[in-house]
Amino acid sequence: MRIVIVEDNESVAKGIAYVLRDAGHAVDLIHDGLQADTHLQGDGADLLILDVNLPGMDGVEILKNLRRRRDNRPVLLLTARGGTAERIAGLDAGADDYLVKPFEMAELEARVRALARRRDIPVVAPMTIGPLSFDLQSRQVSHGSSPLDLPRRELSVFEAMVLSQGRIVSKSQLLDAVYGVGTDVEEQVVEVYVSRLRKRLKPFGVEIKMQRGLGYQLLVSTG
Repeated sequence: MRIVIVEDNESVAKGIAYVLRDAGHAVDLIHDGLQADTHLQGDGADLLILDVNLPGMDGVEILKNLRRRRDNRPVLLLTARGGTAERIAGLDAGADDYLVKPFEMAELEARVRALARRRDIPVVAPMTIGPLSFDLQSRQVSHGSSPLDLPRRELSVFEAMVLSQGRIVSKSQLLDAVYGVGTDVEEQVVEVYVSRLRKRLKPFGVEIKMQRGLGYQLLVSTG
């Protein structure tokens, strides 16, 4: 899944992000409430982990705005306040679950898994890329009936390119797809994953073309 973490305590946010990325999720990190409110109006993340106490705009107000827009993605609220009134306020604002700090990372992971199971996933037909097909729900690439086993980060690069539908994808966009927004990772890392992915796709006539200064483009060979 793609998960947005809105938490002003950077050490806590990075700790959560590390655990979730290790579990295979893409994670975006945001530390300011107003920035989060703007970001959430246009992103396509699957789940939101939202701290209540934030600079700029508090988490409950962000959550209310989310629900006013009829955005029903699952939201896990985090707070240092464990009182019943605070929990009720968060749940009434539209939170799906509530976790009081300090918490064990194993419990947070379990709650994320539970929210993922409960979310509604629309049925989308697999996308076709030359002789390959890509199932968006299972994130499985196949050649006919045979699955193509791609490492997780190469798969994230492939997914971002497929979803671009032939448009050029910049290195920064691919970096966000692999690690999430707000990650302190050099863009050159993307070149490694693209190079490895290019070799895996070449036998199927699917090419990754570099557009110098712009990024990469996924193309199907016609030769």
